[in-house]
Amino acid sequence: MQNNALGIIETTGMTGAIEASDAMVKTAYVEHLGEERIGSGLVSVMVRGEIGAVKSAVEAGVEAAKKTGEFLNCLIIPKPHEEIEKILPKNNNSKKEIL
Repeated sequence: MQNNALGIIETTGMTGAIEASDAMVKTAYVEHLGEERIGSGLVSVMVRGEIGAVKSAVEAGVEAAKKTGEFLNCLIIPKPHEEIEKILPKNNNSKKEIL
């Protein structure tokens, strides 16, 4: 999904990030890129897809994160520059085992 819209939601905790991610992927056809743990409890979750799908997904994710009280900020970039790819998390589709 290169050069498609990028949606980012930042939360002040992992619970809000998980809620936002869950709502985003259930609402629209978007690719979940992963999360970035910034530090001090800040977590950013990212999705890619067509602009309309990303807007819908981010709106749903914001509402879900607000319910947890951990929503901080959101951003939608309709057509990110190709150099942005270098700093985005790589989505490996391998399943991780939770112990």
